[in-house]
Amino acid sequence: VGFRWSTRAKLDELGLQGTATNRDDGTVVVEACGDNGALDVLEGWLCGPQVPGAVSRVRVSRTGNEPGY
Repeated sequence: VGFRWSTRAKLDELGLQGTATNRDDGTVVVEACGDNGALDVLEGWLCGPQVPGAVSRVRVSRTGNEPGY
């Protein structure tokens, strides 16, 4: 379905650094770092109807000492 490819393209479009990686259990982990506003847009895109594939759950965890992690 191109989920990882599309997610990486969205990261680039939003000026975020990050990855979209398959896990052994079939889930995909998206890690992103950058501007909080861009991270909000990414989260909305991941939860929205435009994302390719079937997303059943999005869990967000913002960590790090600097805003935008």
